[in-house]
Amino acid sequence: MDIKNPVESPVTFNLHRLEYLVAFAVTIGFILWHFTDINWLAAIGLFLYIDLLGYIPGAIAYRRSADGRIHKAYYVLYNSMHSLLSVAAVGLLWMWLIGPEWALLALPFHVFGDRGVFGNFLKPFGLPFEPEDTPLVHQLTALLKRRSATDGPVPLPYEEHPATIAAVGAHR
Repeated sequence: MDIKNPVESPVTFNLHRLEYLVAFAVTIGFILWHFTDINWLAAIGLFLYIDLLGYIPGAIAYRRSADGRIHKAYYVLYNSMHSLLSVAAVGLLWMWLIGPEWALLALPFHVFGDRGVFGNFLKPFGLPFEPEDTPLVHQLTALLKRRSATDGPVPLPYEEHPATIAAVGAHR
């Protein structure tokens, strides 16, 4: 994945998740280290607000929708609440108003867990709100996998790979 190709293969997606799993493990380490210092009521509230505002409304709307299509506002809510930028802002605001405390570990614990454990990243408008098999995504990832399946240098050039020829020929 790069600036011109913002698409991940299954391997790079799992490597991306692994980075968040490591951060999740570090967060768990801090939680265990400071277990008795944590204000658990505050930690639970900090953990839950992310989904109460960012996930639950969209999940309800999605399940109530006859065709699986919901308003973009639900995606924006999800992405806003699950952003490292917004949880950092909440953490900074909490520290300014209430003071620093170990309960704030609930914020990275939630986001790192969602991304590392569950593989849930920010939601693009072009995909269903809840995870579903998407044929176009499967086609693209299969094409990336086939282009990488060579004994020589990778990726196999587009014009030389039968899958690319078939895919491009089908769309001309």
